[in-house]
Amino acid sequence: MDYEIDVKNLKRCTEISRQSREAGNTPFGAILAGKDGSILLEQPNVEITEGKCTGHAETQVAERASQLYSKDFLGECTLYTTAEPCAMCAGAIYWAGIGRVVYGMTEKDLLEHTGADPQNPTFDLPCREVFARGQKKIEVVGPFPELVEEIAEVHKGYWNN
Repeated sequence: MDYEIDVKNLKRCTEISRQSREAGNTPFGAILAGKDGSILLEQPNVEITEGKCTGHAETQVAERASQLYSKDFLGECTLYTTAEPCAMCAGAIYWAGIGRVVYGMTEKDLLEHTGADPQNPTFDLPCREVFARGQKKIEVVGPFPELVEEIAEVHKGYWNN
């Protein structure tokens, strides 16, 4: 995939994370893009407003995508997300059959903003390690250091760290 497309789609995820926060949810956003980079699905977190412990943006995209598209099609798609997928989200991405993941900031970057906030008890488990334990290859691209500050801005003042 093209670097400019990856950056454009990550910036869109940042806008979705801002909308998620404004709607009363945690500030995360994800999209699913086809092999040409065109956006197929957009998803904010719904953890709080829908009362779903699995309401992470990435998990919701993976669930919706698996209902709409074949595994062969999803194998050529990219899931974009503001922050590195947690272990739960990585599992959902794996089981949906999505072939590529692009994220803006690492889980460790995120931890600097969330701290010990009980809403986000972050794992210290990079998504690459989760995917490496599976039987199929998932390409992972990230982080994008040039976007971390922009992504992190949406988190400022949200967490009780």
